[in-house]
Amino acid sequence: MTEHDSAQQDENRLIAERRAKLDAIRRERNAFPNDFRREHYAADLQRDYAGHSREQLEALVKRASVAGRIMRMRGPFLVIADVGGQIQLYVNRETLPAATLAEIKTWDIGDIVGASGVLHRSGKGDLYVNMDSARLLTKALRPLPDKYHGLADLETRYRQRYVDLIMNEDTRKLFRTRSMVLDALRDYLTDRDFLEVETPAMQVIPGGATARPFVTYHNALDLEMYLRIAPELYLKRLVVGGFERVFEVARNFRNEGLSTRHNPEFTMIEFYMAYADYRDAMDVTEGMLRQAALRATGGTLVDYQGEQYDLGAPFARMSVFDSILHFNPTLTADAIASRDRARQVAEHLGIEVKPSYGLGKIQIEIFEKTVETRLRQPTFITGYPTEVSPLARCNDDDPFVTDRFELFIGGRELANGFSELNDPEDQAARFRDQVAMKEGGDNEAMHFDSDYITALEYGMPPTAGVGIGIDRLVMLLTDSPSIRDVLLFPHMRPQA
Repeated sequence: MTEHDSAQQDENRLIAERRAKLDAIRRERNAFPNDFRREHYAADLQRDYAGHSREQLEALVKRASVAGRIMRMRGPFLVIADVGGQIQLYVNRETLPAATLAEIKTWDIGDIVGASGVLHRSGKGDLYVNMDSARLLTKALRPLPDKYHGLADLETRYRQRYVDLIMNEDTRKLFRTRSMVLDALRDYLTDRDFLEVETPAMQVIPGGATARPFVTYHNALDLEMYLRIAPELYLKRLVVGGFERVFEVARNFRNEGLSTRHNPEFTMIEFYMAYADYRDAMDVTEGMLRQAALRATGGTLVDYQGEQYDLGAPFARMSVFDSILHFNPTLTADAIASRDRARQVAEHLGIEVKPSYGLGKIQIEIFEKTVETRLRQPTFITGYPTEVSPLARCNDDDPFVTDRFELFIGGRELANGFSELNDPEDQAARFRDQVAMKEGGDNEAMHFDSDYITALEYGMPPTAGVGIGIDRLVMLLTDSPSIRDVLLFPHMRPQA
């Protein structure tokens, strides 16, 4: 018998024993009561009475009513955990009824209990509730992992996040931080008169990004639909309608592979503001991320995987064209200024250049190959070619590029924004180009959204918009190497 088989046999035996205990409870009473009302949280009690000595607590006679999961048993003491912390319960033979004492003997680690009594402090200085009443509220049928080893296996932690949350304070802290990051971003925008809205997650035409969508089907409408890849086109419809500053925390879906940085279901915050351009959007983005760092970490120096990034200093700004020359000092401007020469550079770098690639696409391929991962400190890359920016406004001085940026930190893209294209005829032409690319085999190219063109024909004011990847931002602020670490329930292949 292998060690794994032996451990499985032991677990099955423990589960059988706990089921037997549950059966005995069922014969006596309701096994899952719901009439106990907690009045105090462990963390509040620990904080409020931290300065009280043993003698002061005895004189105070402060009653407490607590509830939580049994995490440890230390002789006559039980350690329970609730949402905020831990506190001890003392099994006192002089204050508890005999029936309760007998029931406590059947309790196991992992059970959820409620208890009331007077607060005391032990000789070791630990706060505890001297129980005079106690009840089992939920019988745990499965044993928790060993307290010394915890839940160490990463795959098990991802698959059974509920157990990971029970056992690991660091995991609970990480997801509290994620919530704080979202609150900080929301607060930054609402303080500047942005309105939070909701747009459809199921769409007849997927738009707002170049990505392969998930396809679904609406039975009542007899209609094929798509899970959204971005909320962009709907948010800009709202700008047309007169909501001049809007944002959405959107769950997006893209039918792509899994990696440490990619999950097919992910969260973005997108905001749009009228009478602003991409430079204004960069300023807002920089401020948002700085506030998120302050809220999540208490400062703007962020340590991530052995490197430190300064979110307090002004973010660098550099164009795609200039960044290629900066990080490839042997190249001249002429080498990437024409398609033929740029193609030669790309092929020398081992990049496959398809016949459909124009100069702009080739430049982006060179950028992604030689520049992207080397952008360590916060850097806005601007001047993206029009060829790869179907929704961005062309630059007035150089229509080959758009007024677009992407933000990179630690070699990873965190945000994408631009001055929005509000010329309906230009937008329609670019949609037609995307349709031609799709018909040529590009599964990520956009559809033609005629209703969005209609909206633009009513007139959209000059507008800037930005999308920020929440998952990657939380990875950065929590020093998490994989996107799965910052998703409560990451997608994984089902177990056999």
